[in-house]
Order: sequence, then structure tokens, then C-alpha cells
Amino acid sequence: MLGGYERLKEEISKRSEIVERAIAELLPEKDPEGLYKATRHLLKAGGKRLRPVMSLIVAEALGKDYNKILPAAVAIETIHNFTLIHDDIMDRDELRRGVKTVHVLWGEPTAILAGDTLFAEAFYLLTLCDVEAKNLVRASRMLAEVCVKICEGQFLDMSFESREMVGEEEYIEMVTKKTSVLIAASCSMPAVLFGEKEEVINALWDFGISCGIGFQIHDDVLDLIGKDKTGKDWGSDLLEGKKTLIAIKAFRDGNIPEIFGKGKATPEEIEEAVNMLKEKGAIEYASLKAEEFVKKGKEKLGILPDSEAKRLLIEIADYLIKRDY
Repeated sequence: MLGGYERLKEEISKRSEIVERAIAELLPEKDPEGLYKATRHLLKAGGKRLRPVMSLIVAEALGKDYNKILPAAVAIETIHNFTLIHDDIMDRDELRRGVKTVHVLWGEPTAILAGDTLFAEAFYLLTLCDVEAKNLVRASRMLAEVCVKICEGQFLDMSFESREMVGEEEYIEMVTKKTSVLIAASCSMPAVLFGEKEEVINALWDFGISCGIGFQIHDDVLDLIGKDKTGKDWGSDLLEGKKTLIAIKAFRDGNIPEIFGKGKATPEEIEEAVNMLKEKGAIEYASLKAEEFVKKGKEKLGILPDSEAKRLLIEIADYLIKRDY
């Protein structure tokens, strides 16, 4: 299994290097220097580039030349980074990818502008794809709709903080909008751009939605058990009172940690809270749910012909809920 995991990382790395070169070419720093240093900060800090990599692999699975839609893959990553900058401002997070967040380094006004710049650049990038105009129009509409859904999801996430109880279905709706729709776009947009049949587009969208839910649930788990690995503030979801699936399960069972929603806590207090959530089964419950969603997503790939690219998509789906950072 280790060998397979290493091979998968190698396959992801090969394609992420292609994405990195495209980012450097399509999103250079320019004047005014202060704005673009802030705008490119998180892009330069790295990241797994899983969303654009999935776009390239989907193109391969469709038997198409991904170079024709490479700008769209970069556009997806650009939107992702736009959301991270604004998300960090709203959550007052100070670390992202192991570096200081944009608003900490440049202030909130410049960070807001940096996010807005990335948002606009994404739609420009999309126009650079070498595909039929009608497909480009549809892809642009999809990306715009996805951005609206992301904003809805972020609003729901924030609104949950002022509520004592949130249901599991409400949480799933929130993460579907906030996280999953962009992964779904990563998987289905290549099919849209290449003019594939509706059933193929829809299956790839559903694959991305289910895997995206699993990805976010696992991300919530990593917030608690991924100390020193995620590059983010450890236990921030607990301290901010985030209604994750773990918290919802803990609420339901009457096992809410004392530090929940307190804003600050010592490392020892965070560790005690995490251990309690482990012992009471809340973390395991969330991990099993993540596995269920990914399994459901992988079933949607039955519409694709067997290929190495299809196998990679299946392996990436598993990786989304097995990664340790």
C-alpha cells in the first residue's frame, strides 16, 4: 500500500509541476507591487494543487489534451486561493500553509483587494482555453454559479457559530456549498469544455460533490489530530466554535469540550479536548462518514472507460480522506 501511495504522490507531483509552471506564466507579479505580492502570497506558499490536478486527470480520462484547458485548471486554483484569503480574514486565522496569512502581513484592506483580484483573474484565465465558444460560455456560467454557492456556504458556516445546535443535514449542505462545489467544478468542467454528454458531466459533478464532502469532513478531523502537519492553527475549529460534524456528534451525545467557542486555550487544554473527542467516538464517527461519501463518489466513475487516469481519480478520492495534512 505504501508503494501505491508513493506512486500516487509521484503522479500528482508530475501534474502539479505542470500547474505550477502555468501559474508562474499566467499569474505573474506586476505593478502595483504591493497588491500583487499580497495576491500571489498563498499561491507561492504552495499547496497540494489537487483541484487543478484533478482537472488534468479528468481530461486524460476523457481521452483529451489537457493543455487545451490548462488555463481553466489554473482558474480553479485561483478561485480556491481567493476563498482562502477571504476565509482567513473572517476566521481571524494567522497561519495558512505554514506561512502568515495575507491579512496579517498586508492588512485587511489589501487582503480583500488581493482576493478580489484573484476572483477577477480566474474568469479572464478561463477565456484562454482552446475550446468551442459555446462550451466556454457554459463553463463560465458554471464557475460563476460555483462562486455564488461558495459564498452561500461561507455565510451558512458563519451563521452556525451563533446557533447552539446545528443538524447533520445542515452541515452537509454547508460543506457542499463551501467546499464541494469547487471540487465538483474541477472534475466536471473539463467535460463541459470538451463538450461531453450530459450524463458524463453530471457523473463527474456528483463524483466531485461526494468526494468534496468527504474531503472537508477529513479536513475537520485533521484540524484536531493533525498538529504540526496542517500548517494551520491547531484546534482552531474548536476554539472558534465551528459546527463541524465532530462537534455536531459531540453535541448530540452531550460531550462538548469546555474550550469549545472560547477563542483561546493552552496546548494542554486543546490536547485534553481532542483526547475526549477521540474517546467518545466523535472523531471516528466523522471519519467513517467521510469514507461513506467517498465510496459513493467513486461509484459515479463507472461512466468512464477503464484507464490509468480513471484509476488515478479513484486513488485520489481515497487520498482525500487518508492524507495526514
